[in-house]
Amino acid sequence: MKVIIGILSGVLLICYTALLPTSAQAEGKYNVLFIISDDLTYTALSCYGNEVCKTPNIDRIAAHGVRFTRAFCQGTYCGPSRAAFMSGYYPHATGVLGYTSPRPNIGPDKVTWPQLFKNNDYYTARVGKVYHMGVPGGIEQGTDGSDDPLSWSEKYNCQGPEWKAPGEGETLEGNPDGKRPVVGGNTFVVVEADGDEMVHADGIAAAKAVELIKSHKDKRFWLGVGFVRPHVPFVAPKKYFEPFKPYDKMVLPEKIPDDWDDIPKAGINYKTSENMKMDIRRQKKAMGGYYGAVAFLDAMVGRVLDTLESEGLADSTIVIFTSDHGYHLGEHDFWAKVSLRDESSGVPLIIKVPGMKPAVCDSLVELQDLYPTISRLCGLTPPPGIQGRDIRALLTNPRQEVRDAVFSVAPMRQGFLLRTHEFSYIQYAEDASRGIELFDVKKDPKQFTNLAQNPEYANVVKRFQKQLALKLETIRNNDLPPRQKKAAKKSVP
Repeated sequence: MKVIIGILSGVLLICYTALLPTSAQAEGKYNVLFIISDDLTYTALSCYGNEVCKTPNIDRIAAHGVRFTRAFCQGTYCGPSRAAFMSGYYPHATGVLGYTSPRPNIGPDKVTWPQLFKNNDYYTARVGKVYHMGVPGGIEQGTDGSDDPLSWSEKYNCQGPEWKAPGEGETLEGNPDGKRPVVGGNTFVVVEADGDEMVHADGIAAAKAVELIKSHKDKRFWLGVGFVRPHVPFVAPKKYFEPFKPYDKMVLPEKIPDDWDDIPKAGINYKTSENMKMDIRRQKKAMGGYYGAVAFLDAMVGRVLDTLESEGLADSTIVIFTSDHGYHLGEHDFWAKVSLRDESSGVPLIIKVPGMKPAVCDSLVELQDLYPTISRLCGLTPPPGIQGRDIRALLTNPRQEVRDAVFSVAPMRQGFLLRTHEFSYIQYAEDASRGIELFDVKKDPKQFTNLAQNPEYANVVKRFQKQLALKLETIRNNDLPPRQKKAAKKSVP
C-alpha cells in the first residue's frame, strides 16, 4: 500500500510541477515582443485556414503558441481600438472614439500597458505604429501620430514613400474609367514597387526592431513593433505580388442577391463594391493586392523572429501577434473596416509563452485582455480599474471560458456589438433608433440573415438590449477622473 501511495504521490508531483510557471515567469523575467499589424483580417492568414495567402512566419508563432479563433477588437477602426488596449480602458470609458491619444483622457496618473513595464525596470520601446498614426499621411511625414511619450524609454518612427513609391501602380477605388492617377489617402491603391524592403516603412521597422533586440538583449524589454501593412495603399516590393498574379484567378467571397435588404442603412459599410465603383476585375486585384501586402508583412515578421532566435531570446520572450481590427475583402460586397460583422470586428491573436504547449482556443476573448494577462505572466500587478480580463487560464486550458460575450464599437456609425458563441447582436445608437441586426452565427456563420425583426427572436433581442445597456453602464462606471467620466457619457456624434 505504501508503494502505491508513493507512486501516486510521485505522479501528482510530476503533474503539479508541469503546471508550474517556468523560472522566468516566476521571477518576472520574461521579455515581451508585441507585434501588431494594421487592418489585418484573420481570414488572410494561412494559420487561420487561408490556402492562397501563405504566411509562414506568422504561422511559426502559431505553431508554438495559442491561436485564438474568436478574438475581437474593441473598436473597428485604428484610433479607438489602439487607445483602448494600450490604456486598459474601453472607448466609452475614456471617450476616445476617434484618432486621439488616450493620455489626455485618462489623465497623467494612469499607467498604460507598456508604462507599467517601464515603471518596473523594463526597457520599453515603440517601433512604428503602436498607438494610432495616420496611414499613409503620417508614415510619409514620419510623425508621432497619437503617441503617448510616457509609455516609452525610446520610440522610433518609420518613414516611407507609401503610394508615391516608384513602381507600377493603379487606383482601384473611384476609377471606373481607369483615368484616375495613383492617389494617397484612405484609398484602394495597389503599388508593385521597385526596389527592396528597405524602401518601405515596414522594412525599416523590421530592421530597427532587429537592432533593438540585439542591443537590449541583456535587459528585460517590452518591445512594440507596429507594421502598417496591409493598410492601404497596398504597396510592397514587386516580388510579393507575384504569387497572386494574374489577379483574375482570385476567388471573391460568396455574393447573394439583395444581401442588404434586411439590414438597416447604418449596417451598410462605408466602403462597398458599389460606392467605390469597383467592378469584378478591380475587386479581384484589390484582394490580390491586399494579399501581396500581407506577404510583405509576414516576411518582415520573420526577420524579427529570426533575430529573437539567433540572439537566444526565444525561451525568455513572450511573443504576441495581432491586428488593431479586422478587414472586409468583399464579404457582403463590403470592403475595409468599420463594420461590426465578424470579418471587421474579429482579429488574429496568437500568444506564445515559453514553456507552454501550443493550442487552438475557441473561447471568446478581447484585445482588452492583453494588458492584465501579459502583465501577470511577467509577475507584474496591473493597476486596479483597467477593463480587461486575465486570460492566463486559457493558455494552459484552452477549453475554459472567461467571457459570455465580447464587446466592440464602431463610433462613427454609433454601432455596438455583443458577440456570443451563438449570436452576433449589433445595435445602432444607444436607443436602437438607427436599427438592429441579429445573426445566428451557428446556423448562419457568414451572417446573411438578419433575425432582428423575426418575432421568434423578440426575447433574444430584448435580452441583448438589456445586456448592452448594462455593459455600457459598467464601462462608464470607471475609476477615471470625473472630467473624463463626464466626457465619456456624452452621446456619440
